[in-house]
Amino acid sequence: MKSTAAQLAVTPPGRRFGWVDALVLLALIGLLWSALHVGRGMLVHFDAATMPALDPSPAAIPAYAARTLLRMWIAFGCSLLFAVAVGYLAAKNRVARALILPALDVLQSVPVLGFLSATVTGFMALFPGSLLGVECASIFAIFTSQVWNMAFGFHHALVAIPGEMQEAATVSGLNRWQRLRIVELPSAAHSLIWNGMMSFGGGWFFVAQSEAISVMNRDIKLPGLGSYMALALERGDTRAALYAVAAMLVLILVSDQLVWRPLLAWAERFKNELTESGSAPSSWVYELLRGAYVFTWLDRHLRRPLADAFVRLRRPVAVAAPRPAWTRHAGRALGIVLLLWLGVEAVSWIAAAVAALHGALDRATLLQLAGLGGLTALRVTAMVLFASLVWTPVGVWIGLKPEVARFAQPLAQIGASFPVNMTFPWAVGFFVAHRVSLDWGSIALLAMGTQWYILFNVVAGASAIPNDLKEAARMSGLRGWALWRTLILPAVFPAWVTGACTAAGGAWNASIVAELASWGDTTLRAQGLGAFIADVTRRGDTPLIVASIAVMSLFVVATNKLVWRPLYAYAERRFKLE
Repeated sequence: MKSTAAQLAVTPPGRRFGWVDALVLLALIGLLWSALHVGRGMLVHFDAATMPALDPSPAAIPAYAARTLLRMWIAFGCSLLFAVAVGYLAAKNRVARALILPALDVLQSVPVLGFLSATVTGFMALFPGSLLGVECASIFAIFTSQVWNMAFGFHHALVAIPGEMQEAATVSGLNRWQRLRIVELPSAAHSLIWNGMMSFGGGWFFVAQSEAISVMNRDIKLPGLGSYMALALERGDTRAALYAVAAMLVLILVSDQLVWRPLLAWAERFKNELTESGSAPSSWVYELLRGAYVFTWLDRHLRRPLADAFVRLRRPVAVAAPRPAWTRHAGRALGIVLLLWLGVEAVSWIAAAVAALHGALDRATLLQLAGLGGLTALRVTAMVLFASLVWTPVGVWIGLKPEVARFAQPLAQIGASFPVNMTFPWAVGFFVAHRVSLDWGSIALLAMGTQWYILFNVVAGASAIPNDLKEAARMSGLRGWALWRTLILPAVFPAWVTGACTAAGGAWNASIVAELASWGDTTLRAQGLGAFIADVTRRGDTPLIVASIAVMSLFVVATNKLVWRPLYAYAERRFKLE
C-alpha cells in the first residue's frame, strides 16, 4: 500500500500551489489548532469535591461536543493501531492466535462500567491532581467499546485473503513488511473501514457511560456531550435531550462527509477484481484532496527522499553480511519475556479478584448470578436471530448497490451511533403506557444498540464481492435463490459471522444499559445480569462487581468457544476465495 501522499499525488507535473492547496492547508492548521485548544482543557487541575457543575444551557453544547469528539478520535486512533497489531499477530502466529482470540473474547465481554470501575482509580493515581487521569479513564472506556470489533474484523480479513495472492507475494520474494503494505492492508481495507465506522458508532453508544462516571460511590461528570445527555436524563429534560441528540447527529453527518465517505472512495482501488465496477463510491472531499498539489509536493520532497535514504542505509548492511543469528534469538526472547510479563499480570489480576471474592460470596449468590446470566443470554440470542433475519438482506442490498449506499450509509451510521439511553424518554413512556415488561422490552433496546454490527459487516462483505464474479453470475443467468446460494451467501457468510459474534458480545455489554432504563423519576428494571451489574457498580460493591463480570465473561467465552469459533473455522474452510 502506498502512502496517502503518494496515492493523492495525481496532479500534473506542471501544476503549482492554488486555492485548493490553500484550503487544505488552512483546514489542517485549523484542525490542529482546534485539537490543541480543546485538549488544553484536559490538563486542568482536578478535585472531585470542587469540580464545577455542568452547564445545562444549549450554549454549552458546541464546546461539550468538541470535547467529546476529541476523546472519540483519540480512542479510535488507539483502537486502529491495536486492532492492526493484534489482528495481524493472531492471523500470522498460531501460538499467539491461541492466546489472543480467547483474550479478545474475555475482554469483549467485560462491560464498559467494568473497565471504568477498574481503571478510574489507577489513572487518577497516575496523574494526581490533574483532570488528565479521569480523561484517560474516559478515553480508555471509549477505546474498549470500539476496539474488539475492529480487531476481530481485521483478523478475519487477513485469514480470508485469497490463497493465490499470498502465493504471488511469496513468489515475488516480498518480506513481511512488504506483504503487509502491498497485499494484506489493501485486501483488508474495506473490512477495516466498515468495521471502523461501526466501532466509531459503538463509541457514541457508550459515550454517556464513559463521561458521566458513577463508580465506587463517586459521581464524576466530565465536560462532554455524553455527560450532557446523562444530565438531561437525570433531570427529565426533554428539550435538553433533543438538543444533545441534534448535536450528535450533526457530528455523525460531518464525520461521514469528511472522513468515512472519502475513505470508502479511496478504498475502492483495493478491491480484488478483474473488471471495474460500474458505480463506485464517490466523495467530493476525496476528489478535492486528489486535486491538491500539496500532496504531490510532499510525495516528491519528503516521502521519496526519506524512502531512498532508508533503502541506502539498509543496502550496505544487507550486502556486507546476513542478519546475525543472535538478533533472531533476541527477538524471540523478547516475545517470550513479553508473554511471560502478560501472564504474570493476568495471574496477579486473577489473584486480586479471588482475594476480593474470598468469603464475600455464597452458593445462593452464585446460583442467582448464573440464573440472571441465563436470562440475559436468552435475550442476546433472540436479538442476534432477529437482527440477522432483518439486516442480512438489507446489508446485501446496500453492499451490491453503491448508489443506495450513498444515502443508506449515513442513516446506518446514525442508527449505530444513537445511544440507546436517549430513547428512554419514549421507550419508558411506551412501555409504561402499554404495560410492556422491560423483560421483553429490553430485547428491543439491545437490538437498537447492537444490530448494526451485523448490518455493517454484511455490507462490507457484499461490497467486497469482486465485480468479475458478479458479472459471471449475471452472464450465467443466476437469479433469486440460485444467486444467493451460489454467490451471495458464500461471499457474505464470513462477514456475517464476524458481525454476529461482535453483536452478541456488544449485546452483553449493552445489557447494562438496556435492562435498567430510567427517565426522571421513572425506572424500569428487567431481571438479568446487566441490571445486576449496573446496581452493584453504582453501590461500589467490589466482590459482586468482580463476580458478576466474571459470570458474564464465562457466558461470552463459552458461547464463542461452542458457537462462533466453529463458525469462523467453517467460514475459513468452506467459503475462502481461492
